[in-house]
Amino acid sequence: MTNTPRTWLITGVSSGFGRSLAQAVLARGERVIGTVRQAPQVVEFMMQAPGRSFAVRLDMTDSEAVTRELGAAIERAGGIDVLVNNAGYGMTGAVEEVSQAEARHQMETNFFGTLAAIQAALPFMRARRHGHILNFSSIAGIQGIPGMALYNASKFAVEGLSEGLAAELKDMGIKVSIVAPGSFRTAFAGRSILRAEREIAAYADTAGQVRHNIAHLDGTQAGDPDKAAQILIDLVDSPTPPLRLALGADSVATVRRKLHKLESELSAWEAVSNSTAFD
Repeated sequence: MTNTPRTWLITGVSSGFGRSLAQAVLARGERVIGTVRQAPQVVEFMMQAPGRSFAVRLDMTDSEAVTRELGAAIERAGGIDVLVNNAGYGMTGAVEEVSQAEARHQMETNFFGTLAAIQAALPFMRARRHGHILNFSSIAGIQGIPGMALYNASKFAVEGLSEGLAAELKDMGIKVSIVAPGSFRTAFAGRSILRAEREIAAYADTAGQVRHNIAHLDGTQAGDPDKAAQILIDLVDSPTPPLRLALGADSVATVRRKLHKLESELSAWEAVSNSTAFD
């Protein structure tokens, strides 16, 4: 832990990972700017640690407002040390079932909201040549899941954004870490997950089965978000944080399966892949 209390900006502090992390950070005597969606949540969060917990009410799909309001909040706080892009939601539905509006809302929240928050924080971090950005991905950002392809797309986008961003900032004293949690006991499988309005019978055994499984997962997940919160604080405290942190045994297993599949497929088709040069 640093000697000087840090200022964290955490999106989505009203529940789940965001709430657990904000509480853990505040318990250390540090400051948190937290985003919430509902007016009553503003007062609730600011009362957690008066003078150190600051709430900003935001719709993460309004990118211009996100950048403007978070920039103003950081200015009022006198700077920012850590940005945690946690806000987001999941959606189930086969690609054919998801409407354009549903797809765009998923991307606006999970990807463009993350981008807007980063763009709000970077001028302050660059000015001090210091900072750490944690972007929440998911095991769904590692491996495609039937019935969650749009959620996959939003998290794959966060992964690519984060890797490119890390390369851009590596000489500026600003660190970037991707957090890829598996199944944790948050509201993700409950009130925080949406279903595409349209259902097509042909996908009953794929997307339909995933919808069923998620509905029965809520409240039984193995992962403890409070333990995850402490791990994330330790990650920020580390002088050598990882670019990507698989969080949970199921996430580690997913990454290993994906690596094995990529290596196997690459090897099987390597000769073909290498045969494209001019003679």
